[in-house]
Amino acid sequence: MTRFPHDQFAKDYLDQLLSPIGKVETSRDIAGEVREVDVLFIPTSISDDYLLSLGLLGRFVTTPAVFEPFRNAVTADQICDCLAKLFDLHRELRRRARRESTSINLSELSQLWILTPTASTPLLDSFAAFSDEQNWLSGLYFLPQAFRTAIVVIHQLPRTPQTLWLRLLGKGRVQQQAIEEITALPEDSQRRESTLELLYNLQANLQANQEQPLDTEERELIMALAPLYRQQLDAARQQAREEAMQQGLQEGLQQGLQKGLQQGLQQGLQQGLQQGLQQGLQQGLQQGHRLMLENVLQTRLGQLTSTLAALITPLSALPSQQLTPFLLQLSQLENSESGIQQAQRFIVENLLRIRFGELDAQLTALVTPLLGLPPQDLSQYLSQLPQLSREQLLARFPQASS
Repeated sequence: MTRFPHDQFAKDYLDQLLSPIGKVETSRDIAGEVREVDVLFIPTSISDDYLLSLGLLGRFVTTPAVFEPFRNAVTADQICDCLAKLFDLHRELRRRARRESTSINLSELSQLWILTPTASTPLLDSFAAFSDEQNWLSGLYFLPQAFRTAIVVIHQLPRTPQTLWLRLLGKGRVQQQAIEEITALPEDSQRRESTLELLYNLQANLQANQEQPLDTEERELIMALAPLYRQQLDAARQQAREEAMQQGLQEGLQQGLQKGLQQGLQQGLQQGLQQGLQQGLQQGLQQGHRLMLENVLQTRLGQLTSTLAALITPLSALPSQQLTPFLLQLSQLENSESGIQQAQRFIVENLLRIRFGELDAQLTALVTPLLGLPPQDLSQYLSQLPQLSREQLLARFPQASS
């Protein structure tokens, strides 16, 4: 988990938007002192249509560019640091040109774009920054030409589709409005889905970040993203159901036809189709459950241990109404070793609870020895739970139940 969720989001977001048309380096080290630029972009394949779809951002990246996004209002010292990094980058390029005995065109030198939510007039004046609304939009302030630098004051940008992809890097209401506009894009828009995915990751990182308390704007951002996350989860469930139904129908029809032909044309077709469809639907539904469980566990825990993989089989056999609480609880786990242990214990305890009701001391004592079994044996035991009585299960672990 990154210590600076907003910084990482900005880097990932710009990387995603710009990588189709050029080379993107995030946290790029430069020579001299230990410095790094947030995002360095070098265009390689300029697509007019793609640049147009990026709006104002597309105009920024027709030439090499450095992006330095700031979550809070940029300060004079931070602007100076950005300029120093830009000059180091230019110096590095000139040294390489001398070594290779080549010349540098002015267009090869990166333009610095400092992205800040707000900037005061005295700050802009102190750098002799000026607007050029005849050629650009409001909210852009250019330093004298030799500096090859512009300050983009995001909250001053007009609220138009042309500025949407930059306004998402604002904060507070400006960012929330941009999120609403992105959500309203067509659902088949690839950029919409990939951007929302980055926002979900930002939400998760903010919630998991224990080093710094959330400010009011961050809490409001989490609240704004929460319904979008639920919509995504519902859509994933619906897709899994549809895929399961489709697979079940196909398998059921195939199995039914085969069995029907074997038993006789009339009776076999009727019985085989009915049994095959039912079995196929059940298998398809279980497969859908398995896919959802694997996705949730891998997303939240980062890996699928052999024990967790073994637990998925009995868990996926549960009816949907019993499986849903599992998914909600598992989606809140932390990505850590303790999170993995909690997930394993939670699954076993609740499978026992579903089978036998409330857990008493004897049943609770079975959890640890069950988890100590080889994964294949563990999966087999838990899959047999519906057929085992309490006494039969306890008899298999006499030491734990004594």
